[in-house]
Amino acid sequence: MIRTARSSDLSAIAAIWNQVIRDTVFTFTSAEKSLTDMEELLNDKMRTGHGFLVAEADGVTLGFALYGQFRGGPGYARSMEHSIYLAPEARGKALGRALLRAIEDHARAAGVHVLMAGISAQNAAARRFHAQNGYEFMVILPQVGYKFGQFHDLVLMQKILT
Repeated sequence: MIRTARSSDLSAIAAIWNQVIRDTVFTFTSAEKSLTDMEELLNDKMRTGHGFLVAEADGVTLGFALYGQFRGGPGYARSMEHSIYLAPEARGKALGRALLRAIEDHARAAGVHVLMAGISAQNAAARRFHAQNGYEFMVILPQVGYKFGQFHDLVLMQKILT
């Protein structure tokens, strides 16, 4: 089941996100998410009306998707960037696709025109996933991320929703 995130999901969401932060270059941040960080994020998404969804099965949070404004300022108010993360045991079971569809539907209903994906160049599976779901390659930004003592490239992909 896909539904709006709530406070009771935040520990599970942080655990999913923190595993990716600790173990991969799929996000360039090295700062793990605290429960306070997650509460602030949920409150921000509720205040702005930007989507924050979870995939749940049998009461267990298996993944999440969210979006926020791509860049600051009113000129970018209809351009958003999304993130999707799944627990390791949930990967390969079409939950990512379900979350992507749901976050796109939410964004479309909110008047979002463009949804962006910023993907680590090393994450070939995420690039394929987005291409299979209608996202077009835009650009590679060389060496803009730094993690684990190395610089990493960022791939930007986009889908026009409206």
